[in-house]
Amino acid sequence: MGYNKMDNLHLIPPHNMFEPQTFPDSTELPDGAKSVTWSDKPTEGMISLTPNIVYQSLNGEDQRLQIITPMAMFAMPGVPAPKYPLVVYVPGSAFRRQNVWMALPRMIEVAQRGYAVAIVEYRPTEIGGVFPAQREDAKSAIRFMIAHADEYGIDADRIAVWGDSSGGHTSVSIAVTAPELVKCCVDWFGPTDIALMNYYPSGMDHTAPYSPEGMLIGGKNVLENPELAQEVNPINYITPENPVPPMLIMHGSKDMLVPFNQSVRLYNKLKECGKDVQFFKLEGGGHGSGGFNSDEALNLVIEFFREKL
Repeated sequence: MGYNKMDNLHLIPPHNMFEPQTFPDSTELPDGAKSVTWSDKPTEGMISLTPNIVYQSLNGEDQRLQIITPMAMFAMPGVPAPKYPLVVYVPGSAFRRQNVWMALPRMIEVAQRGYAVAIVEYRPTEIGGVFPAQREDAKSAIRFMIAHADEYGIDADRIAVWGDSSGGHTSVSIAVTAPELVKCCVDWFGPTDIALMNYYPSGMDHTAPYSPEGMLIGGKNVLENPELAQEVNPINYITPENPVPPMLIMHGSKDMLVPFNQSVRLYNKLKECGKDVQFFKLEGGGHGSGGFNSDEALNLVIEFFREKL
């Protein structure tokens, strides 16, 4: 196809090419075409996924990260690439082997809102991942991301940790034992005082050696091993003197797997010690269901990140 000389076209020399900030809108609108206005997300919805990055190898197994970053539309010569705050996300799995891909849709949306995300794989209890393996693995993952901050466009001074269920327990355990690594923490329905879980309504046993909590302490009965159970409890690491980064807790009122009281206990201890904490009870919410995939829940987390990171 050519063009009609009546179009009065003029060739634009390469040295006169426009930059994104000054690129003009086209004024053309053919008959029958419609014009659409829109509101943009921070990165125009574009993300980059870097899968299966090994951050450590222990006992013959690799532990991996799934890294999602916002993707700028243009990389201009001489203009520094943006650095994004990082959300380290630990998916729950009852401390067993995780399906890290279950978190992908939600984490893509987080990246679309302007945050880099690293989904963490920890050592599961099936291969001897006894506490504090999960906590220490997630710390190693954070340190890996800090060491590779330039490679992935990360602002190493703005890191949050977020997890659900066993991942929530892992995230809180990091916040109360290594506050220097993260600026804030989000805990979605994580267990805390595992010795008390069977004293509240639940859909499963939390005390037997084969239960998730029993496996976490090495395949032992939780009630018969109170010292091990309390070593796992992140509440015991919270004191007025010890720093704890700001924390957001969210728990469903009808959680059948981790009793709601587990988060109540954590919140009360943080308040008692004068820490910065927010607690949201998701009415009618279950264990990751009944509202946790809603815009309302995600918006509360994003608002928290914007305030604290």
